[in-house]
Amino acid sequence: MSSQIPQPAASAAARKPRVLLLFGGRSGEHAISAATAAGVLRAIDREKYDVVPVGITRTGQWVLAADEPERWEISGGRLPEVTATGGEVILPLATGQRELRVLEPGELPRELGEVDVVFPLLHGPFGEDGTLQGMLELADVRYVGAGVLASAVGMDKHFMKLVLAGQGLPIAPYTVIRPGEWERNPQAWTQTVESLGLPVFVKPARAGSSLGITKVDDLADLPAAIAEAARHDPKIVVEAGVFGREIECAVLGGRGGARARASLPGEIVVTDDKHGFYDFEAKYLDEAGVQLSCPADLPQDVIDEVRELAVRTFEAVGAEGLSRVDVFVTTDGQVVVNEINTMPGFTPFSMYPRMWQASGLPYPELIDELIRLALERPTGLR
Repeated sequence: MSSQIPQPAASAAARKPRVLLLFGGRSGEHAISAATAAGVLRAIDREKYDVVPVGITRTGQWVLAADEPERWEISGGRLPEVTATGGEVILPLATGQRELRVLEPGELPRELGEVDVVFPLLHGPFGEDGTLQGMLELADVRYVGAGVLASAVGMDKHFMKLVLAGQGLPIAPYTVIRPGEWERNPQAWTQTVESLGLPVFVKPARAGSSLGITKVDDLADLPAAIAEAARHDPKIVVEAGVFGREIECAVLGGRGGARARASLPGEIVVTDDKHGFYDFEAKYLDEAGVQLSCPADLPQDVIDEVRELAVRTFEAVGAEGLSRVDVFVTTDGQVVVNEINTMPGFTPFSMYPRMWQASGLPYPELIDELIRLALERPTGLR
């Protein structure tokens, strides 16, 4: 080992597990990922874990990042950004070799020791979609959250809906516009969308944090909505609007082969009329314009159904670790599954941790539970 980085005197078996906290990334949710890292850096138990923060720049460089939560917070409208620092991180892609190295110009590689688990706080493509998970599987490194297939299915709203419908879960009507189809015949697609009934929601198939989503109440606005979604993804999902309440439920994997657990459900109410729905600005830049309520004010039988459907959705895609399941509760009390997010927002103020807080599992303990679940789970087939 290099003398530049002190190594613990204890044996490898006795030392604290080393957690690589990975954030930033190449997707449009770069800043949200950094804000999530700020919350985890502040709350993770340093008595239990060695923490190595690593940021991914928008161009894909892995860099050793500042262990400073305030550096990565969204504050006063400022969005945090991971930039190249000259210290590029390398995690060898060789089975059984999990050493983390830092390469800096003009210097010998620094070894940070063996990584026991990666906590990927990455949202969107190149992080939440199975690509990173595949790389970590190749490197034989344990990681928090869903595996390759579940991550890919959860990221792609098209295939997610196919899987959920195939498992008999209730979903709303939708259509998928593949790359180039709108341009070839906009009139036919307008008629297809009209058949869903208005309003509809036009969404990029593989983006999160409400990026590129437009609510369409008038078909005259459909071309602009298609163009906005296509800025984020050439494949577009158009969903029929569901009249009801938007309810969320947090799911946490089970230990030792036990079934996954569901939190009490929560509800988001947009109180500012300038937001037609829970969009990116309402989520992250205008906290005063939304009301987050947990537990949601629902009859007990509906709460029970939401929690059961959330776990069934988690199981349907083969998720692991954590997921947030979003549903609609219609005016007549029916529960319709909207989507699953396999790496939900994870700041202390995000709905996923808040729902577990209301269910009796505080944020620091939730972080600990997720790491323990990852350490318990092997890589490869399971």
